Amino acid sequence: MKKGLVMEGGAMRGMFTAGVIDVMMEHQITFDGAMGVSAGAVFGCNYKSSQPGRVIRYNAAYCNKPQYAGLRTFLKTGDMFGEQFCYHDIPEHLDPFDYEAYRKNPMDFYVVVTDAKTGKALYKKVDRCDKTEMEWMRASASMPIVSKPVCVDGYELLDGGVADSIPVQKMQELGFDKTVVVLTQPRDYVKKKNQLMPLAKVSLRRYPAMIDAMEHRHEHYNEELEYIREKEERGELFVIRPPKKIEVSKVERDRQRLLAAYRMGRETMKEHMRSLERFLK
Repeated sequence: MKKGLVMEGGAMRGMFTAGVIDVMMEHQITFDGAMGVSAGAVFGCNYKSSQPGRVIRYNAAYCNKPQYAGLRTFLKTGDMFGEQFCYHDIPEHLDPFDYEAYRKNPMDFYVVVTDAKTGKALYKKVDRCDKTEMEWMRASASMPIVSKPVCVDGYELLDGGVADSIPVQKMQELGFDKTVVVLTQPRDYVKKKNQLMPLAKVSLRRYPAMIDAMEHRHEHYNEELEYIREKEERGELFVIRPPKKIEVSKVERDRQRLLAAYRMGRETMKEHMRSLERFLK
């Protein structure tokens, strides 16, 4: 039996996921493979590098820095989250990412991206997290409208959540029989149509397939949730979700809100730990 972990995105709702995976790491819970989408990728990769605490530490430290994220960065670079600061200054200098530990960890790690030209999901196995593979990470978290497509390996890529927000079925196709899913919305959540589609049609006019994918994203997302609920009821999936709505914005500058979301993740995971250990046996 291969054990897999799927981590949904959700921008700064990913602080909930950070709390969940930190508790898992502290309890030496291991997986054969993990797949992250958007924030689930750029935060979840710390599972493979075995660095509990790092996600909340650097987000709490730098959430107020204009070069980290915000309107000023968007107007200057075309990206809401600063590429240089987020993907170079922090992991290479300010709060070092353990690239060596990442490479040595046998757990497979996949990131989900959306091909802007086709509107379809691509699933990239990231073995080394080197310069090129880091671009796939960045692409997975590059939200449409507020991010430029990331050009890497001949592709033009954007947020993986557009094409496949919760890639449980892909993990199952890859042979992961026991899958744990970390969601960032509560059980009763239903996704609605994107209200920013008129703006998307202007900013992404060069990518009609991407626009189409965004228009139908809510339908696919809700279908994925229904699939997950059915599998969960049958005991075929283990799902960890927040007990209530996470009160953070996509670019959250309030450290206390980030910490509250993180603590919610930790507390929720602690409540589920015994059940999770039984599921993974």
